[in-house]
Amino acid sequence: MASSRLCLLLFFLLASILFISYPVHCVDEEDNLLQGLNSYRVSLNLTALTKNDNAACLAEEIADQFKGQPCTNTTGSNTVPGTEPQFPNLPDLLSKCHLNVSNTRDGQIMPACVPNLDPNLVLTNFTKTQYSDNLNDTTYTGVGIGSDDNWIVVILTTSTPEGSYMTYNAGSLSAKIGLFSQLLFFLMGSLLLL
Repeated sequence: MASSRLCLLLFFLLASILFISYPVHCVDEEDNLLQGLNSYRVSLNLTALTKNDNAACLAEEIADQFKGQPCTNTTGSNTVPGTEPQFPNLPDLLSKCHLNVSNTRDGQIMPACVPNLDPNLVLTNFTKTQYSDNLNDTTYTGVGIGSDDNWIVVILTTSTPEGSYMTYNAGSLSAKIGLFSQLLFFLMGSLLLL
């Protein structure tokens, strides 16, 4: 009985080592685009963009809004780069990602429609159009990317409070943690006095 348990434990240990030694790499169109955008920026002696999960959440929500809309331009893109996209339900989309308009004001939303999200066309859509002006801007330090169907959305973020895409729950969470730690300190002090 003990030897069968030992064999089973050895099997799981060996399987774990094999899975750690040979990690699975899932590279999707969003990761490919991020690598391409960062290569583009580095070639211009600009810093690479860092992933911003909150901006990625909003980019996913926006891409989902475009899902099903056809790409009508024969060059592969259905956007007019450099124009400010209008999203009448932006407050709802921000709310889904726990974002506040005051923390997203300085960001840049850049949607694109590319049939089958062909990686070369997607990258070209951002680096060879007026979107490249935003990518060349040192103001932008972060990026969130989302895609759905033929649509891909890039959101550029800044390191300023007005473009950080910091969730509004982060501030209230730190306030709650501060209050909790003060209460805990008070209770511990009270117990020591007793």
